[in-house]
Amino acid sequence: MHIVGSAIFVIWMYLLMAVMGLVCAPALLGPRSWALACLRFYLVLVFAGLRVLCGVSYEVRGREHLPRGGALIASKHQSMFETLAFWRILDDPAIILKKELKHLPVFGWYAMKLKNVAVDRSAGSKALRDMLKQARERAAQGRQIVIFPQGTRVAPGGIESYKPGIAGLYSAMKVACVPVALNSGQHWPGSGFVRTPGRIVIEFLPAIEPGLPKEAFMRELETRIETASARLLQAGHS
Repeated sequence: MHIVGSAIFVIWMYLLMAVMGLVCAPALLGPRSWALACLRFYLVLVFAGLRVLCGVSYEVRGREHLPRGGALIASKHQSMFETLAFWRILDDPAIILKKELKHLPVFGWYAMKLKNVAVDRSAGSKALRDMLKQARERAAQGRQIVIFPQGTRVAPGGIESYKPGIAGLYSAMKVACVPVALNSGQHWPGSGFVRTPGRIVIEFLPAIEPGLPKEAFMRELETRIETASARLLQAGHS
């Protein structure tokens, strides 16, 4: 039964993306707020479908740890779920994405209109400089910069190193960094299409204040995210 519901949901999500993306295309010619309104309406329908067809809901914890205005959000990354969900949870995020994604039909159009931060990983130090420049600009506008510090989706319980780009952002932006733990991969896997019924938890953890040395910051960030994510994983198995 999970397979049937999941298959229908995948069709629903991508068909809706294509139809709404084209219907709302005129919004791409207007203010960014128009495209943002279209995206948020799309997400209401997507997450309703996820709940009805797959039995997957979500819960947000730790909102009190989110600072007002420009901030740096460093999140665990297990599936496509959180890439979408941050647009519902946060006021006005700018998500750091792979440059390749901006060339995708529909998704790429809106990703660029909403002024996310596209990074060319093959560009080496230039990519880091471009990312820092764009991130500072977005934060100065009062937006939340969202980065997945492991650089890729990692299955629940999997191991992947934390990339140095997050330390560069933390140092350059001089703002608090809010770690995020989650368990999305238990219910919406990073690969495959079968969604498993249950509740996804996205948990904002206490902020790491600015000013720590790079090594100390990286240790603290990884410890907080991995410890909390392991706790959510264990709770999901109990």
